[in-house]
Amino acid sequence: MFRIKKLDIFIAKQFGILFIGTFFICQFVLMMQFLWRYIDKLIGKGLSMDVLAQFFWYMGLMLVPQAFPLAILLSSLIAFGNLGESSELTAIKAAGISLMQTFRSLIVISILVCLASFYFQNSVGPSANMKLGQILMSMKQKSPELEIPEGVFYDGIPNSNLYVQKKDLNTGKLYGIMIYRMTGSYEDQAIILADSGMLQATAEKKHLLLTLWSGEWFENMKSQEFANSASVPYRRETFVNKKIVLDYDGDFNMADATSLSNDARAKSLTQINHFVDSIKHDYDSIGRAYYINDKMSFYYLPQVSKKDSITAVRRAAEVAYNVDSAYAKLPPEKKRMAANDALNKIQQHVTDLDFKSMITDDGDKLIRQHKIERIKKFTTALSCLVFFFIGAPLGAIIRKGGLGMPVIISVLVFIVYYILENSGSRMASGGMWSIWFGTSLASAVLIPTAVFFTYKANKDSTVFNIDVYINILRKLLGLRIKRHIAAKEVIIETPDYKNDAAGLQKISTEIYEYSKRHRLKSAPNCIKVFFRYEPDHEIERINKELEGIIEDLANTKDSIILNELNAYPIISEKAHTRPFDRKWLNITAAIIVPLGAILYIRMWRYRLRLLQDLKNIKNTNDRIIARINKM
Repeated sequence: MFRIKKLDIFIAKQFGILFIGTFFICQFVLMMQFLWRYIDKLIGKGLSMDVLAQFFWYMGLMLVPQAFPLAILLSSLIAFGNLGESSELTAIKAAGISLMQTFRSLIVISILVCLASFYFQNSVGPSANMKLGQILMSMKQKSPELEIPEGVFYDGIPNSNLYVQKKDLNTGKLYGIMIYRMTGSYEDQAIILADSGMLQATAEKKHLLLTLWSGEWFENMKSQEFANSASVPYRRETFVNKKIVLDYDGDFNMADATSLSNDARAKSLTQINHFVDSIKHDYDSIGRAYYINDKMSFYYLPQVSKKDSITAVRRAAEVAYNVDSAYAKLPPEKKRMAANDALNKIQQHVTDLDFKSMITDDGDKLIRQHKIERIKKFTTALSCLVFFFIGAPLGAIIRKGGLGMPVIISVLVFIVYYILENSGSRMASGGMWSIWFGTSLASAVLIPTAVFFTYKANKDSTVFNIDVYINILRKLLGLRIKRHIAAKEVIIETPDYKNDAAGLQKISTEIYEYSKRHRLKSAPNCIKVFFRYEPDHEIERINKELEGIIEDLANTKDSIILNELNAYPIISEKAHTRPFDRKWLNITAAIIVPLGAILYIRMWRYRLRLLQDLKNIKNTNDRIIARINKM
């Protein structure tokens, strides 16, 4: 039975306060990132405070599901980092409480946050997305003089198409202007060309003033007397400076949201299911109609009715018809006509199918987008729980509180999640990946990571102990460790100089014999190393005896002996003998030729280094023995 304990309340308070603070921080950061994308649509538009308030309100509601997982990750990292840094986590474990029991209250809170995230995505988020898209569309239409692109015809001004070759953002001047004015029909349209110009809104925001320099005006002159005539007169005007007033309501008016009806983000789960079923039904009907028309087109004759054509299609499917034999019976002229006719038909069908595929591809893309959004509602909510099982164990392992290390780790984890989530969604939306693979890519990477960190934290593993990885890297690269022996202020037992000198003399003799017997200068025998290895523990034994003598002589007060002790190298005991301890691993390495070659060269290098180390040991032994004899 689950009972709320004081520890659960204590940890929940620690986490809750941090979660509220980090949530607002994450929400602010995400809103600033989103605002930066649309800052050009806000500046210089003269938007009122209520419009801006609506924009920020709906933007905040839309970004709440994204802020939840990041806030959980950061707050759990800081909370358990603080507990570990203040040794409270150690006290909890010493009391016999496991780490999973410590997580108990926060798991419940994370599940509640998951449900809240799903609610926002399914109920609040779609309407917020719709309203935000409507506001952005209205902002874009409010000041067209700021929205005119370069090198593209712009139709945002009623009854006009405006083309601008170049635009100066500093002065607002437009260069290389071409305007098509369409007030009614073809007969009364006008074409205006100008070298430069400027488009400005009037003070009352009801008209646009277009000032043009150095241009020409071509306009059709439609009148009643030419109504029945095929030819339409026109007038041509050359001007140096001309001003045109265009009707345009520049006040902020909410645009029609009909164009946003296909946006999957603006739909709840029920609406997405209904839309997918509807569009599947529509496009299945279109596909069946295309299929029937294509079948009938191969057997259709002008003099045959539709019913007879369908009957011919069915009979052709039942009775085998040999086209090659029928073609062989035709005369050469008929063969050429049949081939040309078949080629023309195929080309027409290819063109027709290309056009039809454009229509069906749009439907397929809409279906994929809605299916992706349907799955993302669940995966985004689930990411709150996954991020907790990443952040809390990491905080327990690292044991660093505050905003330093936790913020760095949170940002790195969230960047990985964002890249995987965004890349998977884009690839699935484009049809390059399957939908389930693209939408589950981030979860497939982060869930095993969360399990790994939780397991390591529960076992008190030093997975982030930098010294462990430095030692592994040092062994792989063969980097040396320097010996450092300092004089002791208090010496309990003085060294046994006589026995130590005898031991060093013995070691000098043994290493000389070892190097001579094993011929360390020569390359190792591949067969003996990888396939017929015999155990060699001689260096291990010699090194153990040497370290014992060094430890005893470290109690000396003689500075010369202490300096000589630091000259002893630290020996790699096994690297010169074989790559692995197990025979089957050595055989496998030999079979994999590139790996075996690398290991063989590495082992040869260690043999040469061991030879040099043995010479250094012998010379150091001789100097220490000589010093002991003088004492």
